[in-house]
Amino acid sequence: KTVLVVDDEEDVREYLTMALEDAGFEVQMAANGNEALEKIRERAPDFISLDLVMPEKSGIKLLHELRRNRAWRNIPFVIVTAHAGDDLGKGDLEEIMSQKTFSGPSAYLEKPVKPEQYVAFVCEQLGIEGVEGTETKDVDLREQLQELIDSADKEKLAEALKILREK
Repeated sequence: KTVLVVDDEEDVREYLTMALEDAGFEVQMAANGNEALEKIRERAPDFISLDLVMPEKSGIKLLHELRRNRAWRNIPFVIVTAHAGDDLGKGDLEEIMSQKTFSGPSAYLEKPVKPEQYVAFVCEQLGIEGVEGTETKDVDLREQLQELIDSADKEKLAEALKILREK
């Protein structure tokens, strides 16, 4: 299945894409609603992960365009936002969640999202079984990282941290 990840923050796009690719999805990315529309015209995805607050064309404006097009109106989506409770996104989110304008997700995900929660939601909405081992993989990576930190030279770690803070 193909998922289109639409978010104006590059690090968020990369983070969500990595989670989906690790779960076996093919992923397209777009930085705003206009770019997303171009990608959808080229090849409609099976699912859309959508930020609400973006420059050029917001998530809700993109959804309005998708719902006017017969070929795209039934593409399932999830809203992934950091603006669920503020003036920037609250009204749009309430409109979407009321399902008066859109038949959309029964839930939204608030940033920051956990990769396993995100992938599980996408799988559920697409009606496919989740990818086993995603949570275990995250735990294994954390354990490996903690082991490296525990065994590392404390002075070198402090020096590396200082360099990172300077950038």
